[in-house]
Amino acid sequence: MRRLEGKNVLVTGSSSGIGRAIAIRFGHEGANVVINYRKDAEKAEETERLAREAGKSIKSLIIQADVSREEDVVEMFNKILGEWGTLDILVNNAGIQKLSASHETKVEDFDKVIAVNLRGTFLCSREAIKHFLARRYGGVIINNSSVHEIIPWPGYLSYAASKSGISSLTKTLALEYADKGIRVNAVAPGAIITPVNRAWVEDPRRRAEVESRIPLGRAGTPEEMAAVFAFLASDDASYITGQTILACGGLTLYPEFRKPWSG
Repeated sequence: MRRLEGKNVLVTGSSSGIGRAIAIRFGHEGANVVINYRKDAEKAEETERLAREAGKSIKSLIIQADVSREEDVVEMFNKILGEWGTLDILVNNAGIQKLSASHETKVEDFDKVIAVNLRGTFLCSREAIKHFLARRYGGVIINNSSVHEIIPWPGYLSYAASKSGISSLTKTLALEYADKGIRVNAVAPGAIITPVNRAWVEDPRRRAEVESRIPLGRAGTPEEMAAVFAFLASDDASYITGQTILACGGLTLYPEFRKPWSG
């Protein structure tokens, strides 16, 4: 049985990577999927094709919107509700990162990462919650966080800060709207084989170094992350809210402590 049969889902930033895998998995689970993208229409169309192939009879939409811009987000929700009338699940996946020593980081670069990752999550969540409250039977929000909501990441200050903010946003919204039937959770991926990680994924030496720090001994796949999102979106997770699932192969288990330091 397909767990999300007939549900309407918006996946932001779903033209590639984890977002694409989520859209495909949700299609496979029977959900109608809205594919959001910012600049690559061709990749978004490819995601739509793959999601429809996975879901067979599902409906789909492609909407261009920059989630950091309030007017874009409001218009995106107006289009979805105008076309389909309702939205059941929001997946806040869109995100960016910029490498820079913290003392050399430009304000505009810091602000851009925070705007996309954190403000975008807030804006989309706000619009979804307005709709969920208006229709009076709740809904589901799932945020794509990162292990760097708890693991410091030198060189990526803005990214780590944005993901820590998403952790707090997730818990706060979950508590604030639990009595309205709205569940809010997050997934925190670890080292995943995606285009944004191409630099170390395609370099055998660097990949071996990364994977040596993961207790399960390998990087994860977008499809493995999508499975966690699908679970949290389904009624199988009906009693879970305000939680972050660390889908990281054990990366957050202090792997340097696998062997005793003394004794």
